[in-house]
Amino acid sequence: MSQTHDSRTTPFDTLLVANRGEIACRVMRTARAMGLRTVAVYSDADANARHVREADEAVRLGPAAARESYLKVEAVVEAAKRTGAGAIHPGYGFLSENGAFVEALDAAGITFVGPPASAIAAMGDKSAAKARMANAGVPLVPGYHGDDQDDALLRREADKIGYPVLLKASAGGGGKGMRVVESGENFQAALDGCRRESQASFGDTRMLIEKYLTQPRHVEVQVFCDSHGNGVYLFERDCSVQRRHQKVLEEAPAPGMTVELRREMGEAAVRAAKEIGYVGAGTVEFLLDKDGSFYFMEMNTRLQVEHPVTEMITGQDLVEWQLRVAMGEALPLKQDELTITGHSFEARLYAEDPEQDFLPATGKLERFAMDLKGAGLDPRQVRLDSGVETGDVVSMHYDPMLAKLIVHGGDRDQALSTLNRALAALDVQGVVTNRAFLQRLATHPAFKACDLDTRFIEKNEATLFAPKQYSIEEYAGAALIGLNQLARECESDSPWDRHDGFRLNAPHTIRISLCDPAHVQDEASVVVVEGTRASGADPWDLTIGGETLTARLQHLEGDAVAVTLNGHRRRLQARRDGNVVVMVDPRGETRLFWRRIDAIDHGHHEAESTLTAPMHGTVVALLVEAGQKVEKGMPLMVMEAMKMEHTMTAPADGHVESFHFNAGDTVGQGDVLLEFAPAE
Repeated sequence: MSQTHDSRTTPFDTLLVANRGEIACRVMRTARAMGLRTVAVYSDADANARHVREADEAVRLGPAAARESYLKVEAVVEAAKRTGAGAIHPGYGFLSENGAFVEALDAAGITFVGPPASAIAAMGDKSAAKARMANAGVPLVPGYHGDDQDDALLRREADKIGYPVLLKASAGGGGKGMRVVESGENFQAALDGCRRESQASFGDTRMLIEKYLTQPRHVEVQVFCDSHGNGVYLFERDCSVQRRHQKVLEEAPAPGMTVELRREMGEAAVRAAKEIGYVGAGTVEFLLDKDGSFYFMEMNTRLQVEHPVTEMITGQDLVEWQLRVAMGEALPLKQDELTITGHSFEARLYAEDPEQDFLPATGKLERFAMDLKGAGLDPRQVRLDSGVETGDVVSMHYDPMLAKLIVHGGDRDQALSTLNRALAALDVQGVVTNRAFLQRLATHPAFKACDLDTRFIEKNEATLFAPKQYSIEEYAGAALIGLNQLARECESDSPWDRHDGFRLNAPHTIRISLCDPAHVQDEASVVVVEGTRASGADPWDLTIGGETLTARLQHLEGDAVAVTLNGHRRRLQARRDGNVVVMVDPRGETRLFWRRIDAIDHGHHEAESTLTAPMHGTVVALLVEAGQKVEKGMPLMVMEAMKMEHTMTAPADGHVESFHFNAGDTVGQGDVLLEFAPAE
């Protein structure tokens, strides 16, 4: 379908970014480089956010809730008028795929940096979109997308396609109204359940049926069209590593792609875009089967979160392309002028705790930095797109993504090595993140071997979440780091200056208990430390499990240290987070609960006597009464944050002495929720 010049596209000198966080900062960076004035919008929760600080102007939209601020079309349009913004970039999420928003901008004479409302609508209805794709010759998964929704007909179509099949709500998204049906006997019950979910979520009971591919990869193609009829594809990205349909690691180009397959997928994606009169940046998502067959899944009518990996391998700034196309210019390059150089990965850094079923985390970022120089990394090969800085507060009101770490290498192996080193160099304190989980993914043998499909995390759950097995070197390093941090905090500047039998000029023994922070009640390993003073220049003798090591600790820049054990020197990022010692290197992260158990047991029962809030949130319910006897693991109270519940359980047999909060109270991360007395 040919495309004519879009009358909406006119030059502008001021850009309003209708978003927040990482994407708002990223868009404004390119806009400033192009000489444009930038306008931010914000909610009350984001009044001092990084995107607000970096903009030339900023306008308040409303209260913290997105529906009262970032999703208020009239407030965003009014902010653009008030600041003289001739164009609005929506980022991703919020209003980025809202056709009514685009129509409101058209009516106000403001340029939308994205496709026309008609293109958004064409891809919004899954059944209609698949019909359009079939018309454009884009391969579809075998299935039924018709208007006849009779139960018996749907069952016959499922039988014809062959099980397993996937039932999907035609108007759906986000996994709602979607079920895998393994056999005909289960079809009717699954259909009834999907219709109930679809009605509740979308007010629509229409269903479509597709062949369910058991081991597909998620491969998407970046397309770009202008208002002059030109369209190109900027190659593909593999986004198969997902959790609950949410992408975690992305890479470009996709492993194992042939020249022929890349061209076929790219040309199909461009046909899909032109079929709906597309303008701007879009992504056509495909399922790639093991035999090389690929099938259209959906089209995202906006810039994708993972667009930086495409920028890394092509050398192009996709936001600049968006802005130039929105000004009415033709695409900067033709298809035969685009090339691939090297390989790129993106890892999404979230404020969440993978060890607690990815519970969202909130709080103040005490430190947010990355030591590229100390890690020996080339800054041209590593990029950190973030919306936060040290001192910022992670709110409970929005998506918990903090940043995207993007790396580039000459090939996949080089890029993967750089990713692991960069993850190790990333220092985030004050808020729990998924950084250690990202390292486990990136170092997993199956990921390194390109054994990928959309169930990668589920299939490898046993190894990705296997109990940590600690080495003697890790126990020794944690003992040194914990003692050294204690020494720096002491007024006397010596960890030996304690009321526990210290004798001048004589060797002194300290006993340290180290264990998994998630299992502080289990048996711990004991490290015996002997030394005369806390200077890193003097060696300490550590005895662990009958083996004795001579140890030194040297402070480097930032939180980096060098731990030397029997002459073997290792560089680590290290810190103490309360009673937990955290050590990070390119092989992964180690966390150990640290406690002295010598003459005076300074930490006796410190892990058992109180329970603290793992996040900012609201107390939903108290499940026991003060004074009531409980058994280890028994639920005590329930908290809620970011629409997710977290149950606090008894760490041991004992009783709750008192609660500090009642149901309905708001609590902060780290607040002591209750006093707990373990049984004697």
